Amino acid sequence: MRRISTWQTIKDGFDFSYLLGILLSVIPSLLCITLHELSHGLVAYRLGDPTAKLAGRLTLNPLKHLDPMGLLMMMVFHVGWAKPVPVNMNRFKDPRRGMALTALAGPASNLLIAAVFLFLYGLCYIPLNKSAAGRYFLQMIDLTAVISIGLGVFNLLPIPPLDGSKILFSFLPAGSYRALMRYERYIALLLFALMWAGVLGRPLSAAINGVYKALFPLARAGFSLTKNFV
Repeated sequence: MRRISTWQTIKDGFDFSYLLGILLSVIPSLLCITLHELSHGLVAYRLGDPTAKLAGRLTLNPLKHLDPMGLLMMMVFHVGWAKPVPVNMNRFKDPRRGMALTALAGPASNLLIAAVFLFLYGLCYIPLNKSAAGRYFLQMIDLTAVISIGLGVFNLLPIPPLDGSKILFSFLPAGSYRALMRYERYIALLLFALMWAGVLGRPLSAAINGVYKALFPLARAGFSLTKNFV
């Protein structure tokens, strides 16, 4: 009886809605990181660097792009990272410009994904909101937009090894660019320390919420379109 009582106490105190939220984040997270990294590889390939293609990274298979810790961060905190697509900037005609465009492609794809899924959220709201299963799908659609924005905003931070650093460094003198890239690993450790300390939490949340609100009129547009036919 004591064992049953203890289990009941744990069960009563556990927030199953939080666990459900994490489980519903799995597919959106995999979708967002896959398209993010694929966008990097495709732009690099178009600019003359076949490194990602030769490494088998121009694929929609999420396992090729998966970083377990980055995926966990995305599922729990809605910010994270994937396994970086290999890029050889020396293959570009203009290495620094090519690197900046390749880096920008990932966050840009995430904003596009968020815009599409917010529109779908509004478009599907009336028919899906009529059932419990439909409401779970609605939550997953909304989570896809939120996670995609989080991935895009986080990667725009001008801190190595994130995409924002490669965009920013392309405007620096060549010597400064190489020096900063040389210390990329050490700066990355500082980034992780800031994340675990919670220093980045509030500004990242504010930025994500700001982008979400800016894109939310697309959801209203989708809702209005559906309402006219119901």
